[in-house]
Amino acid sequence: MNIEITLPDKSVRTYEKAITGEEVAFDIGPKLGKDAVAIEINRELYDTSYVIKENASIKILTKKDIQSLSILRHSSAHLLAQAVLNLYPGTLYGVGPDIEDGFYYDFLFKENISDADLPKIEKEMLKLSKANQQFTKSTQTKSNAMELFKNQQFKMELIDSADETEGVEDSKVSLYSNNEFIDLCKGPHVPNTGFIKHFKLTRLGGAYWRGDENNSQLQRIYGTSWFNKEDLEQYLTRRVEAEKRDHRKLGKQLELFTTADELGPGQFLWKPNGALLRNTIENYSKKAHINNGYDFVNTPHIGRSVLWETSGHLEHYEEGMYPPLQSKDNDDRYYLKPMNCPFHILIYKSELRSYKELPLRLFELGSVYRFEKTGVLHGLLRARGFTQDDAHIFCTFDQINTEVNNLLRFSIALLKSFGFKNIEADLSTKPNKAIGNDEDWNIATRSLEVALEDEGIDFVTAEGEGAFYGPKIDLHVKDAIGRRWQLSTIQIDFAQPDNFDLEYVSTKNSKDRPVMIHRALLGSIERFTGILIEHYAGEFPTWLAPTQLKILTIGDVSDYVKNITAKLSGVRLEIDDRNIRLGEKIHDAKKQNIPLTLIIGEKDLSNNTGSLNILNSESKNNLDIASLVDFIIDDVTEPEFEF
Repeated sequence: MNIEITLPDKSVRTYEKAITGEEVAFDIGPKLGKDAVAIEINRELYDTSYVIKENASIKILTKKDIQSLSILRHSSAHLLAQAVLNLYPGTLYGVGPDIEDGFYYDFLFKENISDADLPKIEKEMLKLSKANQQFTKSTQTKSNAMELFKNQQFKMELIDSADETEGVEDSKVSLYSNNEFIDLCKGPHVPNTGFIKHFKLTRLGGAYWRGDENNSQLQRIYGTSWFNKEDLEQYLTRRVEAEKRDHRKLGKQLELFTTADELGPGQFLWKPNGALLRNTIENYSKKAHINNGYDFVNTPHIGRSVLWETSGHLEHYEEGMYPPLQSKDNDDRYYLKPMNCPFHILIYKSELRSYKELPLRLFELGSVYRFEKTGVLHGLLRARGFTQDDAHIFCTFDQINTEVNNLLRFSIALLKSFGFKNIEADLSTKPNKAIGNDEDWNIATRSLEVALEDEGIDFVTAEGEGAFYGPKIDLHVKDAIGRRWQLSTIQIDFAQPDNFDLEYVSTKNSKDRPVMIHRALLGSIERFTGILIEHYAGEFPTWLAPTQLKILTIGDVSDYVKNITAKLSGVRLEIDDRNIRLGEKIHDAKKQNIPLTLIIGEKDLSNNTGSLNILNSESKNNLDIASLVDFIIDDVTEPEFEF
């Protein structure tokens, strides 16, 4: 029986027997065979050694594909663990996933290591890399795997907690080995260790086993890995630049926000400058939404337990919620909201809806509270209390594709308005812990996939990473130094309309179930502000800057300045008329990253002129004040929302 392999260009290759992905790649061409990292079949990734036994549509991934970096980095984590066990026999090893821009692995050493030991481990990794060891996948019963890892308590715990296959007493687990090193892993991996050449161990950290403070504290070794030397060097340079752009440091320098022990971790106080910046972001988002068919709503901060029981949050998300508040009047328990969606559902349900009202788009800048573990908190980027630009769209089944396509275009337009031009996507599918039936999940997932294809957006599939109530699209942007940030989220949800028994009156005058789409475009306003601070290194475009213009005076020019400011209505400006040297005033304005600095001296009175310093650009000296006012007004104008 022949096997037909369909390639992305729709060409078909026929083989007389089962064939590996590597063999297909070499059949297409020697270079592709040499460069092949993995293969993709029906959105699932496999090793190049995977044997294809039936007709399939496949894509051969090379170093140029987005997914390949994740595969390389997870393989690098295995190489790290192998090197550590070679150098420190008896070390217990936990888990080692790929992460954004790198990987890590957790270890329990007999004696803790230090940063000074990392070069030695790197050297051993390089030695293993040059050996070109093959990554080989196998499966074992749980009992056999327990025997293999009998001296590795963390691996035994993972094996013990692996899901049992229904009807099978001793289900199998997936293993990868290279030489004598073996690890639990689903894969895939690069074909051999020779692919792992350009890596760097970056730092040591700490982590509790499985994130539980009651478990052993392990040492976490972080690293990064790339397919070529240039990308590695650029990344290491970015790390240095990232330290300069740290939003926590710049937030303090620019007097944007602060925190205090009395608040507890993960909470922030916005100072006047920060509040101005935040309000500018929020107001721009509000206008864009209201002008494009969204209705603005507001909801409470707490809800009774029955609300979260109905939504499924207490069953699927309770560990991320704050403990309940007990009512003094009765046995009711109340929870701080971790999400806004149940409240928007109640607004929808508050009256009988007709198909003529759909799609109904409800939008809110809603504050939510999530009990993040202390160890993962990171300034504004990972907080416990934050505000989301949240919307929920209620539509008919037939409106799904149109709404998702519109949402993608809307999201991209909004992100580009804030200066993010490079946008990619992840498509996250059904997780193990989910609600809803498989058919609805498949329909929803396909709708998101089609929308991404229609809009021509590059995306990778993140298997099992969807929300518990539906698949999702996550949009990622690259900042000024090339870092990738997840921002917009679009999720289709068939389950919540069922949970809350939502209805609308159809064209046939019958009661039908609407579909619900969750979406947050900027995500958390706090996190988005932190990303903006780092993207612009605190030097915001004029329309975003808390203070857009600073007027520096020389001598007695108060009446002239008053006439100028009257023409600058709406411009966020400050006047520095202190009796100090002009150089000091200019220095202070630069330190605060003020985009525009207008210098007015006594000579300008008779000439009706002024001089304008523009941050990181050429100055406009001794020009007619009317032309400078026109320039300022044009420069502070917010970008048009092109959607």
